[in-house]
Amino acid sequence: MRIGQIVIDVAPLRESRDFRWLYSGRVIASAGNVVAVTAANWQVYALTRSPVAVGLLTLTTSIGTLVSMLTGGMLADRHDRRTMMLLTGLPQALLAGALVANSLQRHPAVWAIYAVMLAMGLLGGLGAPASTAATPALVGPNRLPAAAALNGMGGQLGNLGGPALAGLLIAGPGLAAAYAADAACFVVFAVAILFVRPLPPTVRAQRPGFRSLAEGFRYVRHDGVLGGMLLIDTSAMLFGMPSGLFPALASEHFHGGSLTFGLLTSAPGFGALVGAASSGWTGRVRRPGIVIIGAGLVWGAAITAFGLTRSLPLGLAFLALAGGGDMISEILRNALLQIYAPDRLRGRLSGLYLAQVNTAPALGNTEAGIVAQAFSLTASVVSGGLACVGGALLLGALIPALRHASLSGPPDTDAAEPLPQPAD
Repeated sequence: MRIGQIVIDVAPLRESRDFRWLYSGRVIASAGNVVAVTAANWQVYALTRSPVAVGLLTLTTSIGTLVSMLTGGMLADRHDRRTMMLLTGLPQALLAGALVANSLQRHPAVWAIYAVMLAMGLLGGLGAPASTAATPALVGPNRLPAAAALNGMGGQLGNLGGPALAGLLIAGPGLAAAYAADAACFVVFAVAILFVRPLPPTVRAQRPGFRSLAEGFRYVRHDGVLGGMLLIDTSAMLFGMPSGLFPALASEHFHGGSLTFGLLTSAPGFGALVGAASSGWTGRVRRPGIVIIGAGLVWGAAITAFGLTRSLPLGLAFLALAGGGDMISEILRNALLQIYAPDRLRGRLSGLYLAQVNTAPALGNTEAGIVAQAFSLTASVVSGGLACVGGALLLGALIPALRHASLSGPPDTDAAEPLPQPAD
């Protein structure tokens, strides 16, 4: 296999001006959001010394995200998707400013951190389905795997650089600087989206409501590929997501401080970045479902090994391996979502998918914190990793539709309807 067939395919960036603007804005906003989340986790742990409190912060944010993503998915199938991104992006800069103000208080309020992060989760969830659903119209059907890889890499650039930057800012200028960086990133995001052309849905959906949302749920329930990949990822994130333990692991397990915390949080992103950079082959996979199942096994095994080591370099290596496996899974899951979802439902299905992606880790962090409190940090991480391995094996065996999924899409279904050509 030639090098050109391995490295990430950048054709969507080269061919579509609108996708370049959207992609650039998303990368910057993602980095800013990770900085804020990392800073908030560290601040809550510093104020409470409780892993459970950190897990509950993530859960609080994700509850807002879950509810608003389902609503945002319905709105993205009815209204212009560019407008949705603008109306939900810029207000997050103001919320980041509220975190700056709270952090400068002599006694910062923990409840204020929870409240602001909940509001940011609500706004982010409203805009995320529109952002995801906009991609096919900008790149065309043949570039969806490549666009998924680029989007995944962009997110992981934020996951890699964001925690490290947050650690440096916290250790240097302080928490206020970290939150201010998030505010600036969302201002840049809003400016970038202004240069993207309007993106109305090709078929305007019915009014948002239970009937509209239920139509998306029914589609997922009857589509083995979409339902199967959601279950596989839910299992991996619910049982093997230890990021809520990173502050405690940095302090108690690896005997470090904020810099160690930043390294732990960045390591999965580094592995994911390497996985995305070498993802050129993913667009030619014949059985992407099998690869998704295998990536779940890699994730679980690497998390288990991370929990068993007390060497920081080795622990970072295992986290990087887990992140690499998760990125390959994410690329193929995003591609299958866009390929198997009809445009009339793409916003709602994107909302359901993103709600799962964001909620399952939060529940996993809460579960990990409870197990750590009841037993130990090591028991929590190791048991979660082993549960991931078992879940991937069981679900892979029980869902044949996922094992036989193809990047060419399902035959004779409206999910394979023609998409607009890329815009130059």
